[in-house]
Amino acid sequence: QVQLVESGGGLAQPGGSLRLSCAASGSIFSISHMGWFRQAPGMQRELVAGITGGGSTNDRYSVKGRFTISRDAAKNTVYLQMSSLQPENTAVYYCNVKFGLGVTVNVWGQGTQVTVSS
Repeated sequence: QVQLVESGGGLAQPGGSLRLSCAASGSIFSISHMGWFRQAPGMQRELVAGITGGGSTNDRYSVKGRFTISRDAAKNTVYLQMSSLQPENTAVYYCNVKFGLGVTVNVWGQGTQVTVSS
């Protein structure tokens, strides 16, 4: 069984920074994609940033230059460095990992709250 453990959420002031971490453990292999999604109250869950097994990254236009996704492949851990945070970035942030050969397994973390407020 695969588990994703997220950490690093919390309260930040506008203009501040937070770093989210997500460590995958268990029978995980051939990771094709690791990503961070977020869901604000009343909104649909949306992709914030992702990184492929080959290391290519993609992120939302609204976070370009402010949020950076990275990973430690040896530790099956993905990070999201968030800078210049704004109140509209407030949401529950979820880690997602896709892995497997032939059949793709999709696993979600439990979510971590990020609140940006003065």
